[in-house]
Amino acid sequence: MAQERTAPPKADPASEDLAKAILATGSDGFGAALMGWLKHVCAFDNFAIIAFLQGRRPKVLMTHARDTRVFERIDSHYVEGAYLLDPFFALHRKEAADGAYRLYDIAPDQFQRNEYFKSYYRNTTLLDEIAFFCRPAAGVAITTCIGRDETTASKFSLRDYAAAQGAAPVVNALVRQNWPAIRAEDPAGPEDVAHTLRNRLSRDKGIDLSGRQSEVALLILQGHSSVSIGLTLGISPQTVKVIRKQLYRKCAISSQGELYYLIAPYLSEQAGAP
Repeated sequence: MAQERTAPPKADPASEDLAKAILATGSDGFGAALMGWLKHVCAFDNFAIIAFLQGRRPKVLMTHARDTRVFERIDSHYVEGAYLLDPFFALHRKEAADGAYRLYDIAPDQFQRNEYFKSYYRNTTLLDEIAFFCRPAAGVAITTCIGRDETTASKFSLRDYAAAQGAAPVVNALVRQNWPAIRAEDPAGPEDVAHTLRNRLSRDKGIDLSGRQSEVALLILQGHSSVSIGLTLGISPQTVKVIRKQLYRKCAISSQGELYYLIAPYLSEQAGAP
């Protein structure tokens, strides 16, 4: 009696795409292959890989979006200095642990009310982001971002975020494997952005801020409330309000918007070399 042949089991599409991403490490097709596998983890509208390099401007390694508005100003605005106010860049400055981070879990409490959000982020049409964050070398951080924008007009669910957290070790391992030689210009430590802004305002505008006033100015621009600034700096909210009044008086301004447009030109200087 002839033995009946058993058909081989069908390959799992997610496993096949993960294998493609693994095999693509070190090649020009890595980003697209990684994106292809991540689509099995959760649905997203756009994709970007950005490297933060100490002493240099960020390097955009890949972007992909169905809506062209999402990344149309990434080179002209974000890389030129707006990134200094980005919550994901703050992870790099804090030397955060590798993992997956959801934007609104790490953003300051008034992020959606600050001028960075109003003048840049809102125009991208992004509604939500998850970043796979890793630090492959001293002074280097790479974020692999998946986002939701007006294409689907929805945010990530808790289930989506849990799935992303589960995939984070694999994503970050592949990113490390793909860019093993990426290095920062100055890996010694993060530059003191507030100190540099203070010096440049004194040099160009004759505005002499104290160290604490310049720290508060930067935190205001990042979207921190007085309570959040107080927690960050270890001072009371009332003290923050006093410093904020002194800051506005020295700068001859009366709003956060005016503060942003006073300091914005210096963000591109702060950005460092291309």
